[in-house]
Amino acid sequence: MRRILLLISFFAIVFTVQNVNAQNNRKLKTQPVKYGDNLEAPFTAKELGMLEEVYQDKLEKYVLSRPQKIKDLKHLLRNRLLITKLPHYNSKSKVTLLSTVGLFNNYNKELKRDQSFDINTFNPLKYNLEFFKVGSAIYRIDNTQYYIVIKAQNLKK
Repeated sequence: MRRILLLISFFAIVFTVQNVNAQNNRKLKTQPVKYGDNLEAPFTAKELGMLEEVYQDKLEKYVLSRPQKIKDLKHLLRNRLLITKLPHYNSKSKVTLLSTVGLFNNYNKELKRDQSFDINTFNPLKYNLEFFKVGSAIYRIDNTQYYIVIKAQNLKK
């Protein structure tokens, strides 16, 4: 009898905790994405080159035939992604080094990590950066004073 009461008490506690967690999760509201006004223009040659390098022969299927994907990538490249030199930024803080981030080589198995950094040819889409997470992200490009800043896509008013 004592075991049965103990078992019932255990399950009651577990279900109560799960119910509280479920209610808390419902309170989290997703914020709508604030798109920029510059998304109507087609991809630039540079943007298209970045996409072609990453998606190869799957570009049409996974990007160009999907209007929402096009809009999200244009918004990322034009409004949210910033590669900037920050010579006085405290790099000892918790900033992820680009060398610790994997390649996004799902569609192009031949994709290679850049051996040296050139701001004119650098393609951030090659890397598995957290482009669509909640909040902003920052990465340091190894052995440089350059940082990749990814602004949050859901900015509160």
